[in-house]
Amino acid sequence: MGTSVVFQRSRLDFSLGELSGALGDSITVLPLVIAIGALSEFSVGWILLGFGLFQVVWGVYYGIPVSVEPMKALAALVIVGRLTTLEFAVAGLLAGAVLLVVGRFRILGGIQAYIGEPVVRGVQFGVALLLLEMGLQLGITSIPMALLAGGAVLFLFVLGKRRVAPLVVLGIGGVITVYFAGLPGVSIPTFSNQLVSNGSLDVGSLISATAGQLAMTVGNAAVATSLLLSDYYDADISPDELSSSMGVMNLVAVPLGMIPMCHGSGGVAGKYTFGARTAGSNVILGGLYAVAALFATGLVMAFPLALLGVVLLLIALELGRTSLESDALGITLVVGLVSLLTSVGVGFVAGLLLYQFVRRTSARDPGGLG
Repeated sequence: MGTSVVFQRSRLDFSLGELSGALGDSITVLPLVIAIGALSEFSVGWILLGFGLFQVVWGVYYGIPVSVEPMKALAALVIVGRLTTLEFAVAGLLAGAVLLVVGRFRILGGIQAYIGEPVVRGVQFGVALLLLEMGLQLGITSIPMALLAGGAVLFLFVLGKRRVAPLVVLGIGGVITVYFAGLPGVSIPTFSNQLVSNGSLDVGSLISATAGQLAMTVGNAAVATSLLLSDYYDADISPDELSSSMGVMNLVAVPLGMIPMCHGSGGVAGKYTFGARTAGSNVILGGLYAVAALFATGLVMAFPLALLGVVLLLIALELGRTSLESDALGITLVVGLVSLLTSVGVGFVAGLLLYQFVRRTSARDPGGLG
């Protein structure tokens, strides 16, 4: 049961299924948002307002339950300290500009074919390794709390509730935070434009991070998301159209002090799995993010870092599991390890060269790419 209205391209339902679908999408967003808010200079309240705004915008525009997620490669790099907040913001702008141009000129298919799926998976694997490293570092700050969260996660895994484990750990952390710090009051999110911050700007780090993110965006946020929207909702939304909307989103959001954002197949899968069938789930989630923004700042500042480490470990394991579903696992592993030891950009370039070499070799020796 629920309310239903018609708006432009779709029906907007506001039912229990749409609400649970909205929560399913938040699984891919909240852990990273809280980590960024706790470990960087960004305002978590302002970040949540940004996600709320664009959830509604793209849900209504496309008329189906599209996702809006953090750009995971860039988010991971700022969380682990490999990017400054200024570099994070500028990389988001650069990625947005490239995505808009690529989408408008409809050249995404060619780029995807040149990069290759194993390279994209390798970037994902490298990001997973970086998050794993940071998660372990945070987890050892309080072994008892990490063990508490680990026990809860293990229990949920046994029950077959793996997807909700990050939110449960965040819930445990919220209860602990409220117990020690008290109930949070209403706090209006403050605007903070990181583009005018005094942070350092390393061009090499900036370019390599942007390249790594674009590799993931092309494969996951554009191509994979387009296929998933077609499978789940019979929607004809091309990768280039998604690329254009991501470009517009970042060119608007980053100057407004929000973090780089993208679409993503994980969020779409979360929405669908938990019951979302219309863009009403986007409107509901946008409202929930706006409410959370009013209470988030105080909780995030006092959130136990060890529990945050467990959340990052869960994200790393999920991303790593997905990344290993590769057509050429050797290339994927090389890209991931080089990314961990050097940078995501270096790993991306190394993987690109290796992929092209193996591809040409396999043309003379069928089966070589595997």
